[in-house]
Amino acid sequence: MTTDTVLSIFLGIGLAASVGFRVFLPLFALSLASYFGVWELNDNWEWIGSLVAVLTLGVATFLEIFAYFIPWFDNLLDSIAVPLAAIAGTAVMVSTVADLDPVITWSLAIIAGGGTATAIKGAGATGRLASTATTGGLANPVLTTVETGAAAVVSVASIFAPILAAVLVIIILVIIFRIYRSLRPKAKT
Repeated sequence: MTTDTVLSIFLGIGLAASVGFRVFLPLFALSLASYFGVWELNDNWEWIGSLVAVLTLGVATFLEIFAYFIPWFDNLLDSIAVPLAAIAGTAVMVSTVADLDPVITWSLAIIAGGGTATAIKGAGATGRLASTATTGGLANPVLTTVETGAAAVVSVASIFAPILAAVLVIIILVIIFRIYRSLRPKAKT
């Protein structure tokens, strides 16, 4: 396995994690990176670096970010975004992984890409529901800002420092796991 292959895997995992926070922002970042020649994508995914893709994903990113600031609508978006995150996480992983057998590429894409995106999106959706229930949605814009910021930071790190992005993803997943464990009902003994 070459260094480029390893970095492409870290890029994919980082972008997949970002998809868990915002579906379109990491796709837009990948599109810009491809358009400006920062990252080469697999032959079947070169279209994502086209000007049409950059503009379309840019508009979608803008709309998605601002839609999450609308109380109650953000919960509706999460119900759509959870399955969409799994698909988008898988797609970004497939589009970035270089020089691997297709079986390995797709296995990584489904497990690491789709799985990571779904875990993060599911945790975010659960957090937003809890916020809506406890604050009437007043705290949801704070969650939206944190999620969008995390998506932006991890997306940029994925493109320019894939190893750092992989470390950030591990930290994010550990935090989510710890929060989940602290909220889980304790078994009575």
